[in-house]
Amino acid sequence: MTKKQKAKYIIDELEKLYPETPVPLDHFDTYSLMIAVLLSAQCTDVRVNQITPTLFAKANNPYDMVKLSVEEIREIIKPCGLSPKKSKAIFDLSQMLIDKYDGIVPNKMELLEEFPGVGHKTASVVISQAFGVPAFPVDTHIHRLLVRWGITSGKNVVQTESDAKSIFPKELWNKLHLQIIFYGREYSPARSPKFDIDYITREIGTKEAFLELKKS
Repeated sequence: MTKKQKAKYIIDELEKLYPETPVPLDHFDTYSLMIAVLLSAQCTDVRVNQITPTLFAKANNPYDMVKLSVEEIREIIKPCGLSPKKSKAIFDLSQMLIDKYDGIVPNKMELLEEFPGVGHKTASVVISQAFGVPAFPVDTHIHRLLVRWGITSGKNVVQTESDAKSIFPKELWNKLHLQIIFYGREYSPARSPKFDIDYITREIGTKEAFLELKKS
């Protein structure tokens, strides 16, 4: 099966499984989405969704956020991990939003990437899910699965993103990246893959991925 054939199979199967793709991080506007995505680094979406209501009850916009101290923010988000770094980033990016953009999150990728704590992946999620601009954020699930499915041989997420964008239609990027994440969590978890349920890997996976899955 060629890469183009694999890509079509992936698109068709994921559309059957996940015709609707709600953003798994609870949010109510662009600012809250950016904060939630920032918090999700090395933290589960479930944990983030447990923490953000407390944080946003105290500060749900950049003007209120900078009224909190970095220590106050850190205490709230501590269960997410990396709280010293994340709390400072949340405070600093909120101040930057006020100083440069009147509290409004900009809708350009290069501007989003300038914010403290907002890397390429976070910016890609915000630009795609908040503004509808085509992007293909690559997390560990997507990187792992696209390698296993033979869509990329990339050794890092940068190469994986480039390969994904070259093989999948641009108009599907924003939905497809979420569909792949959902599939990875439900059918192909990294720690306990199951041969009987991970049918996409069985069907189109690389020989190495198939043999690895068969041992599970």
